[in-house]
Amino acid sequence: MKPASAAKRERRRGAPPPRVVLDTNVVLSAMLFGSGPAARVRAGWQAGLFTPLASTATAHELVRVLAYPKFKLSAAEQHELLADVMPWVQVVRVPDPPPTVPACRDPHDLPFLQLAVAGKARALVSGDRDLLSLAGARGVCPILSVEAFCRQVLERHK
Repeated sequence: MKPASAAKRERRRGAPPPRVVLDTNVVLSAMLFGSGPAARVRAGWQAGLFTPLASTATAHELVRVLAYPKFKLSAAEQHELLADVMPWVQVVRVPDPPPTVPACRDPHDLPFLQLAVAGKARALVSGDRDLLSLAGARGVCPILSVEAFCRQVLERHK
């Protein structure tokens, strides 16, 4: 992530907001819970402080998870939540074959890593231990917890 002064200079020059990959748990928490760090992430994307990225695979994952019985969301509620997030998202086409990414314990995390590389993301934000264990790995952007993302990116804009 860039230092706060660099981020402020970019905004003054009209630089686009940073491109960020949010894993499914972060997006879901941001949409379902009205307080805490995930809610600050939602407020950040809605304020244009960063641009969330999505690929076909990550969008399918979000749709799949929204349908989990534990959330007790009707089809209409699922569609409403998707309609609330998708206008803010920039869709990125991940090439075939996908970019090389660091080895990951959970194959379900690969689409998020591939999206980060293909989308030239400045950060990948996650609460997933498998993804967070790759923080500092070569070949991918910084991988941050929600709390670290809030400190490093969102709090600069207060």
